[in-house]
Amino acid sequence: MEAVWEGATGKAHARTTDISEGGCFVDTHGQTAVGEMLTLQLTTPDGESITVQAEVIYHLPRFGFGVRFKEISDSDRARLKALLG
Repeated sequence: MEAVWEGATGKAHARTTDISEGGCFVDTHGQTAVGEMLTLQLTTPDGESITVQAEVIYHLPRFGFGVRFKEISDSDRARLKALLG
């Protein structure tokens, strides 16, 4: 899914891979720090958005970073689960 992330170190457009109900990898050249909290807005294939608060759990320079979802509304969680179904 396409995404926009925003945290203390900046804001950038990205693509997500390896997505699950608990987190994902954010494919971006943007810089983050492990432990940083982000707002991640995912764009679903139908053009809707899912917003989650996420924590950076690892960072791969020049490739992106992995996040664990920390806060997501029940409705967005249900939509994400349906997409992954």
